Amino acid sequence: MRAFEELVDEAGRADVSGWDFSWLDGRATEERPPWGYARLLSERLPTVGSALDVDTGGGEVLNEAPVLPPRMVVTESWPPNVSRARDLLRPRGVEVVEAADPVSAEPFPLPDASFELVTSRHPVRPNWSEIARVLMPGGTYLAQHVGPGSAFELIEYFLGPLPEQRSGRDPQREAGEAAAAGLEIVDLRTARLHMEFFDIGAVVWTLRRCVWWVPDFTVDRYRDTLRALDEQIRAGGSFVAHSTRHLVEARRTRPVSPRTAPR
Repeated sequence: MRAFEELVDEAGRADVSGWDFSWLDGRATEERPPWGYARLLSERLPTVGSALDVDTGGGEVLNEAPVLPPRMVVTESWPPNVSRARDLLRPRGVEVVEAADPVSAEPFPLPDASFELVTSRHPVRPNWSEIARVLMPGGTYLAQHVGPGSAFELIEYFLGPLPEQRSGRDPQREAGEAAAAGLEIVDLRTARLHMEFFDIGAVVWTLRRCVWWVPDFTVDRYRDTLRALDEQIRAGGSFVAHSTRHLVEARRTRPVSPRTAPR
């Protein structure tokens, strides 16, 4: 294995925009959920006339679908991802809408009852009232969410125990919030998945990409922690963590409060 400084410097310079994780090939692995979200998305999109993909990142997951509906819209808030999504998706006729930070819970900049299908892969924070608002009556939400305690073995290595945060993103709680917004849950599946990091560069790149895991992360700030983890990886061959995911399918079954947003 290459020296600590070489691995860290390389990872610190690498591009982390978009949702392309191919930089980690051969350096980290993550088990995939059994339901195959990309396949489900590809099967569902051609069956509708209009769809919205929320928190699309750089559009990489959506772009895997061979057929898109006649009207396809995506939202994204991080400017580098907005630019990547436009470059990737506009040639396919997709409308890319720059939205507010999902944490702000601002309304989607889209009209009421606009879409037969709303999708999302790993939304930052599901805005259930807005999802229900932009769905047509009888429309469907299909998404893969990050679950509770995901990758917390790695996160807590840097930040220490976080018992309260571990309980966030609970699928049953989210199902209740969806129901309160006017959506009926028709499918809810969960999975706990194996993750493995084979060198410290993979850890650095991942923490730079998933900035919400260790919000104050920089190599300089955590250099001693990184050195200790590097020694652990070299001694044991890898660092093991676990991600959690849940598949959510919900349908708009009752009227919701209108809040017409600008086009």
